[in-house]
Amino acid sequence: MGFTHNNSKGTTYHLNKKDVTLKSTGRVQTIYYFSKDSRPTACDKPDGYSVKENQRTGLPFLSKG
Repeated sequence: MGFTHNNSKGTTYHLNKKDVTLKSTGRVQTIYYFSKDSRPTACDKPDGYSVKENQRTGLPFLSKG
């Protein structure tokens, strides 16, 4: 089970993470994203991050601090 967030519109979102390789530098970077369905890539919220919402669409995103 990973981190879930209920937005202001009542929709539940699940936090996922994925390691991607950047084309320009070849460096591996972890990206975090929210989905409406539960996926095998579900994860817990990383330390030092908080969840904020886009006011217009209600989509959640992670923010440092």
